[in-house]
Amino acid sequence: MSRGRGSGRGPPRSSGVTDGAGQLKAVFVLLVGLSGGSIALQSGASPPVIGAAILGGVAAGSALLWYLLWITTE
Repeated sequence: MSRGRGSGRGPPRSSGVTDGAGQLKAVFVLLVGLSGGSIALQSGASPPVIGAAILGGVAAGSALLWYLLWITTE
């Protein structure tokens, strides 16, 4: 069986739109994460605390992105 474009199972997806949406999601999560890190940096925190703030921000950004996608797909 061929799984190429001519498989006849519907219209081919536009990879440009999918790639752009995925990149936008990644930038959103990274922006929230770096925001937490920049606040920790401005407050004079130590490097491990800054790293923890970035990781916490990435986790919060991921949760926020999941929630936004969840409420918009219903």
